[in-house]
This record gives sequence, C-alpha cells and structure tokens, in this order.
Amino acid sequence: MAETEHPQIYLITPSEIELSRFGDQLAAALDAHPIACVRLALSTRDEDDIARAADACREITHTRDVALVISSHIALVERLGLDGVHLTDGARSVRKARKALGADAIVGAWCGQSRHDGLGAGEAGADYISFGPVGQSLLDDAQQAEAELFSWWSEMIELPVVAEGALDADHIAELAPVTDFFGIGEEIWRADDPAAALRSLIAAMH
Repeated sequence: MAETEHPQIYLITPSEIELSRFGDQLAAALDAHPIACVRLALSTRDEDDIARAADACREITHTRDVALVISSHIALVERLGLDGVHLTDGARSVRKARKALGADAIVGAWCGQSRHDGLGAGEAGADYISFGPVGQSLLDDAQQAEAELFSWWSEMIELPVVAEGALDADHIAELAPVTDFFGIGEEIWRADDPAAALRSLIAAMH
C-alpha cells in the first residue's frame, strides 16, 4: 500500500455478509473506483464461513489487482492465499505476524486513539497504522481519534496512516490533507447502492 497525493480508499467488509449479494456489491465498488486494499472483517469465528468468504472475496479482488487482508487471523493468511493481516491489538502482535508471514505480507495495526501504540507498531514492523473511530460512536469507550492526531502523524511520521470509523463527508474533507487512507465499510454497505455511496465520500476529498 503506497502513499499518494490524495488519500486512497481501503474498503472494509461488513462484519456479516451474505456472499451471493455481497460479491456483486464488492465487484461493483472495485469496478467503479480505485481501491487500494480490501479488509475481510467478519465477526464470525467459524473457520469454514471465513474460508468461504475469503475465497469469494479473493477471486474478486485479485482479478482486479487489489490486495485482500484479513482481520486478526494470522494463521489463515497463507492458507487462504491472502495478502496480509490487519491486527486489532495495537503493537502487541506485529512482530509475531511479521515473523509468521514474512517481509512481503501486509501487516497493519489498529491503534485506536493511541499515538504511543502507533509508534510501537511502526517500530515492530507494521506497514500502516489505523486510528479511529473518527466520527461519534458509542462502541467501546466512545473515544474518538481527533484530527490533531492525524495532523501530528502526517507531519512527524512517514508510515502510512488510515482514518476509519463512523466517517462522513465532513470528516473526509477535514482529514484528506493529513491521512493516507480512509478505511470505509459500514458507511457504504448499508446504502442501496454502495458504489454510489462511496462516490459521494470520495468526492468530499477534493
């Protein structure tokens, strides 16, 4: 995942997907817009369900030269032919993931609102850091990642940063100058036409 002048889109799947329907939605979004990476972020811990979803998504992403990573499950990356893992425990598992998956795999780390965790994950070998939620959310402790965190990071740190969680057009317009990627998921999948919903969010960057 390389840095560019404008932020890139990093798509996040819903936590539950109906494969027959979601495959078409994902393909339509990838065909309509340049997407840097897709994250399979299922809540299920059923290995067969995850494998089925990964196979379907991999076919769609890889035919379009888009990387596919999976949330948390380091051991499934190679077995399912994926491009890497998105870790959700800050810096804690980064070294382990890098050792298991090798230098070429994508290893990303969600660090909530913690600059300290972000720096630690970067030192441990993460390819990108993700902060959020950006917008208001009552999930977890309801803390938000402030714009100031992204400004500081983009000024001081070269490692790419992802802004994600409860995004809207205003957040995207504000953060576009200071983030490398926008992690967009539920914001568009709830819409009748996810590709169109994504278009309006992308328009807010410019």
